[in-house]
Amino acid sequence: MLTTDPFDDDKLREECGIFGVYDAEGASAMVALGLHALQHRGQEAAGITSYDDHEFHTHRAMGHVAGNFDRDEIINGLGGSSAIGHVRYSTTGETSLRNVQPLYADLATGGFAVAHNGNISNAVALRRDLVRRGSIFQSSSDTEVIIHLVATSGYRTLLDRLIDALKRVEGAYSLICLTTEGMIACRDPLGIRPLVMGKLGDTIIFASETVALDIVGAEFIRSVEPGELVVVHGSEIHSH
Repeated sequence: MLTTDPFDDDKLREECGIFGVYDAEGASAMVALGLHALQHRGQEAAGITSYDDHEFHTHRAMGHVAGNFDRDEIINGLGGSSAIGHVRYSTTGETSLRNVQPLYADLATGGFAVAHNGNISNAVALRRDLVRRGSIFQSSSDTEVIIHLVATSGYRTLLDRLIDALKRVEGAYSLICLTTEGMIACRDPLGIRPLVMGKLGDTIIFASETVALDIVGAEFIRSVEPGELVVVHGSEIHSH
């Protein structure tokens, strides 16, 4: 039985699974396969967002990956060589389609999609402040707080905006962000939520667990370090 209270017992709950593919033909199909391997992390809902160098495409649905992403018409509608996916185990926000990730927004810096595993412990306070300053929320998920913090940051570049946003966030999290400038993966400063990086040819892959790398035939490179942001753009990989 699922619970929405992360503090109802003394077990560490991993919640949610995230998976990202950068620079691969049929990226969304690979993400769907990776999410199959992570299904045990979240069985409430699943979603995939892709980018084809011109626009973003998203499909989100309640239920398992199988049945939602095993149809050609769905995968064909998620074109592009980069994609991120998410399987949901709810810890905040009600069970509804509006809370299914990845969440997407058009920002001043361009399109921004995020798949998030974890909990933001100061989300209520941050949300209250953002609403007071004019932000309009479309979901009850604490993940959307990150998007609004990025959107309202005074910094110029998207990377600096994201770093500024995460400095205000407290809690345990791992993120994979898909942008017009590439893919960004990061972990909270304590490294409580897992995130690994793999490679398949020239394709870079991020996942919650190495089992998802195995299922797509990718080689494990390393874990994303606590407090680290890994930025993938073109053939370059930068660590911050």
